[in-house]
Amino acid sequence: MRYHLAGNIPPKRHTIFKSPEDKFYYEQLFGTEGFHGISSLLYHIHRPTQIKSIGEPKDVTPKIAVEKNITPRMFKGMNVTPEDDFMDSRKILLMNNDLKMGLAKPRKSMDYFYKNAECDELLYVHQGTGILKTFVGDLEFVTGDYLIIPRGTIYQVELKSDDTVFFVLESHSPIYTPKRYRNEFGQLLEHSPFCERDMIAPAFKEPIDEKGEFLIKVKKENQITDFIYATHPFDVVGWDGYFYPYKFNIKNFEPITGRIHQPPPVHQNFEGHNFVVCSFCARMYDYHPQAIPAPYNHSNIDSDEVLFYTEGDFMSRNHIDLMDFTLHPGGIVHGPHPGAMERSIGKKFTEEYAVMVDPFRPLKITEEALKVEDPSYKTSWLE
Repeated sequence: MRYHLAGNIPPKRHTIFKSPEDKFYYEQLFGTEGFHGISSLLYHIHRPTQIKSIGEPKDVTPKIAVEKNITPRMFKGMNVTPEDDFMDSRKILLMNNDLKMGLAKPRKSMDYFYKNAECDELLYVHQGTGILKTFVGDLEFVTGDYLIIPRGTIYQVELKSDDTVFFVLESHSPIYTPKRYRNEFGQLLEHSPFCERDMIAPAFKEPIDEKGEFLIKVKKENQITDFIYATHPFDVVGWDGYFYPYKFNIKNFEPITGRIHQPPPVHQNFEGHNFVVCSFCARMYDYHPQAIPAPYNHSNIDSDEVLFYTEGDFMSRNHIDLMDFTLHPGGIVHGPHPGAMERSIGKKFTEEYAVMVDPFRPLKITEEALKVEDPSYKTSWLE
């Protein structure tokens, strides 16, 4: 991330800052990893601490159906059930102690505020448009956008379409761009497949100065608790720092290609503790005269591999639909389906788009995932 400033802030941090009406503004340090990680300073019209009441927590722990998995699987995302409520629509399919992931198909905008108090969130917009409204500004989103939302961000989602679908990832560690693409100052290097211009910060909005009762649903330790605050959470008059939500569109990822097939790390877009996120994008195929564009068979010894298919035709897989998830567990060799390698020879270009997540610890499979599993996938490599 890079430094960003929006709205009005005092010339010196941790000093008196008042409104034109001579009323105090209230400073908030917003950051993670104690006082070591990146952070921002927010300035509120009202104290952001005014709790009026706290409700009973609601347990949302995903129900695990398969604790230990070594079977290749495919889950038909098209069959995941939509829900009116944004949080109810979030169906977790796969998880471990580092992350959770699944699909959300909300049919209505949020009429409350939400804060994930322990996980960074990655929302990939498979389809739909809308606005991610946060206490530091708004991000208008379209199909193909990654929305990176740091833990502790208070937000609402306003939908502009009635068929919105999000790929959802919740991470117990911060989500960053790969360290190998940044220099010692944090700047993205010339060989990175994206640059700072591709990372869009929220558009600042005028603060909302309102008192009343404002519902913020707070998620922590698989429980959602209703907090009623006395002031509107979007009362920030200004902020600056490095810690804020942003968006990145998958079509701004510039694929790294070569004369022969390149390994998956060249597609890496983000990383967290014990996992990476890659973007497979439209690109020129390998240009050695005898190159095989299809991926070679490979052993997932140290990680599971999840692919979410979001756009185009996937040359390495047979019978794949958009919104499908494939899971190739660690310890089992996988590769292109029969005929895919032969079909790829001589091809010059692909129009496919997919999001890949490689966790370095085994994934558990939830009951929600088994509801939409295609049981025939495990034998789909037979000729």
